[in-house]
Amino acid sequence: MNYPVIAEHILATVQGTWWSRRRRRDDVPPLPPGAVHVFRVGGNYRTFHEGMVFDPSHPDVLDASSVSIVDTRARLVDVERPLPSVSEADNFTMRASFTCQVTDPTVIARQGIIDVTVPLRAYLLGDSDLPRVSAGHRVEEINAVRTEAGHRMTAYSAIVPPRVAGMSVEFVNAEVYASDDLRDWEQRLRDERRSWELRKGQRDFETQDARRIAELLSQGSDHVDAFGIARQEIDVTEVAARIHRATGEESARRHQAESEERAHARLLETTDAQLRREMLLTLLRQAAGSEYVDYHQMLDQVLREMGGQAAPGVGAAADTARMVESGQARPHRAAAGREHDPQGSFVKDEDDLVD
Repeated sequence: MNYPVIAEHILATVQGTWWSRRRRRDDVPPLPPGAVHVFRVGGNYRTFHEGMVFDPSHPDVLDASSVSIVDTRARLVDVERPLPSVSEADNFTMRASFTCQVTDPTVIARQGIIDVTVPLRAYLLGDSDLPRVSAGHRVEEINAVRTEAGHRMTAYSAIVPPRVAGMSVEFVNAEVYASDDLRDWEQRLRDERRSWELRKGQRDFETQDARRIAELLSQGSDHVDAFGIARQEIDVTEVAARIHRATGEESARRHQAESEERAHARLLETTDAQLRREMLLTLLRQAAGSEYVDYHQMLDQVLREMGGQAAPGVGAAADTARMVESGQARPHRAAAGREHDPQGSFVKDEDDLVD
């Protein structure tokens, strides 16, 4: 860092008589903004202040053996010092900031301070108690080290202020940094965390969008069509045609279902009637050989169940019943016949049924 002395040049001796001696303008380097020339004349340093018209015949210019360019503007200078941690493998780095400004260019040129960070670093190293604020902390505890180091530097600069001859120096701030390896590690962790949060945010957005779409679909196709029409993503004519087709298909399916239901009902009714007829005919055939049944009453009941229509075989069964009734009763059943009720339809004693 070339501050406060920007450059130094050796000047050749000017030859000639006293009235003809002149130093060439090219021998003296030009001044940048905010800087002054300091000529070394013998053992003295003399300032050729900024704003003065350069005089090649000026005694200081003619007799100078060297010239220094000194920056007189205020600068903010950063100085670093390593600080230990609990682990010998990791260190902290403290960066202290100072404001510096040249007050006496001749003193600066005499001392030849080309890099002001050198005396300021020596100033920081002069605080032997500063490493104690970080020696008990791990590198992960950098925030605590920053706080303690800032308090320590504030107190140290107040008791032992920084001094550089020919300059005014003031402590501004102290910052503590971790090692490059730890900083790279933390940056990778930060990047991974941000990537994870980004993916999580995208999944949350997708979940919310899917939930919104599900709620939209749950309200029916009409609501979905209306939403699409409102967003100009669906044509009204297309929706109307689709609704018309769906209505026609639904009407056709309903008509077909009703027809199938009626046919099924007729089939059940026919099957049930046929089954009843078969059961009654079977009952009549089985009762034809029995002498204890009132066939006229049974036939009337059968005809009522069948709606007054004679089923095939009913007449034959009735004739058979009459033939059985007009025949001679068996001797062993004559006594039993006398115990029938007056109408002859029921048996008074169940023991009479046993042969």
